[in-house]
Amino acid sequence: MSDLQAPLVRPKRKKTWVDYFVKFRWIIVIFVVLPISATLYFLIYLGDMWSESKSYEKRRKEHDQNVMKVIKRLKERDAAKDGLVCTARKPWIAVGMRNVDYKRARHFEVDLGEFRNILEINKEKMIARVEPLVNMGQISRATVPMNLSLAVVAELDDLTVGGLINGYGIEGSSHLYGLFADTVEAYEIVLAGGELVRATKDNEYSDLFYAIPWSQGTLGLLVAAEIRLIPVKEYMRLTYIPVKGDLQTLAQGYIDSFAPKDGDKSKIPDFVEGMVYNPTEGVMMVGTYASKEEAKKKGNKINNVGWWFKPWFYQHAQTALKKGQFVEYIPTREYYHRHTRCLYWEGKLILPFGDQFWFRFLFGWLMPPKVSLLKATQGEAIRNYYHDMHVIQDMLVPLYKVGDALEWVHREMEVYPIWLCPHKLFRSPIKQQIYPEPGFEYENRQGDTEDAQMYTDVGVYYAPGPVLRGEEFDGSEAVRKMEKWLIENHGFQPQYAVSELDEKSFWRMFDGDLYEHCRKKYRAVGTFMSVYYKSKKGRKTEKEVREAEQAHLETAYAEAD
Repeated sequence: MSDLQAPLVRPKRKKTWVDYFVKFRWIIVIFVVLPISATLYFLIYLGDMWSESKSYEKRRKEHDQNVMKVIKRLKERDAAKDGLVCTARKPWIAVGMRNVDYKRARHFEVDLGEFRNILEINKEKMIARVEPLVNMGQISRATVPMNLSLAVVAELDDLTVGGLINGYGIEGSSHLYGLFADTVEAYEIVLAGGELVRATKDNEYSDLFYAIPWSQGTLGLLVAAEIRLIPVKEYMRLTYIPVKGDLQTLAQGYIDSFAPKDGDKSKIPDFVEGMVYNPTEGVMMVGTYASKEEAKKKGNKINNVGWWFKPWFYQHAQTALKKGQFVEYIPTREYYHRHTRCLYWEGKLILPFGDQFWFRFLFGWLMPPKVSLLKATQGEAIRNYYHDMHVIQDMLVPLYKVGDALEWVHREMEVYPIWLCPHKLFRSPIKQQIYPEPGFEYENRQGDTEDAQMYTDVGVYYAPGPVLRGEEFDGSEAVRKMEKWLIENHGFQPQYAVSELDEKSFWRMFDGDLYEHCRKKYRAVGTFMSVYYKSKKGRKTEKEVREAEQAHLETAYAEAD
């Protein structure tokens, strides 16, 4: 590895009381967070069962009644006195790592807590109509037994439809279908004035349809979505492919695993995922749907990864580095949620012994701790510690720049494992906040198609190497450098994570034309906080937000161009 790619040399850091509190935080997790999490999961499951016991007709009737309550609530608002609108959901409940500081500003709450029902599964139209608080575990539990699935099912059970639409959602099938929002056929939105509209790509609200993704709920209140379904089979035939070499070699092995150089579409798998375990080793996984009959043929291995006592999935995949390429069959729904139990590999930091057999066998059924409870049980000092000493970021980069991104992460952060997941970035009729590189269709790069450029999520989640070695590390500065690198390389940063972007840089990374057009057209300005201020790090008051947004409107953000 060249000096340019080598990690930085850093001085040792003095430990503080916060270091020791974080080190022994597992005590609170074991005796407080896990029991409460398990209880909440059980109660949520009972709620889901109660919802499923109702007819679709009754669910839709309740939905209509709840929508009317939202409309009534918005119409009661006095813009001069009541402040900006936000949902009544508590700040710590969000699954994302970004602290929801915007809710510390004075605000007008609208309760969407009842919007957690599957309203319809239409097998003929292959559409699921769902409310925004339906989560991935809930909908996969309803659809997979029908041999149906959402085209994109995010891995963690707790991730909700509304969060994945307004924010960011990806899965191993995104190299075929794009991001979660790309699979939505229609949005049902309550606008600032209380009007209920249905936005599709070809009706009068088509501009709103293309502006909703990545808007963080700042254009209106999402009350339902119609999402594309696909046919699936009972099992996933998963092939584990070990790759060794430098980071550029690992990147190429990842690209070759799902993007055949000859363009033969028959070689493209249904699912793709890569994990880079260190600077010289990685495992790429490609999956295709398989029938129950195929999976149970003599000689085939079935692995029920969803059982509580099973090894954590990322550690199981790592065994391919020693035993070589192998194939196994995983029940489809268990495969979808393979990273839920250990929260990718964050579980190792939360519970250092959580991956041991004795713990998995005795207490693995309590996993995972709810992210919301982990956030609720940390004080200001712990929160600031994680901002500085921990990295939870996703870098969305063009596929051909994955090797460069891996080298950058190794030099600046030294975070391993690294998650790799490809996704199509479609060229839409109206330019959205995130968009492909201009002229990509003429480059004929590996993985690209005429209608979409292939991107990759480089997922960087863990304590950086310098922190693990007790060296100085400035997490905020590392994120600023990462954001600068993304802007220079036409990459994007999902806003669930902590962002250090100033407003000018934010609108260099994202395109704001359509978003600002819809903000004004649908009267969101003065009602909903803008996406930049909602994503911005730090505490905010109502006055600060209003003044900042007014200044933003007067300068028309275009200076960032």
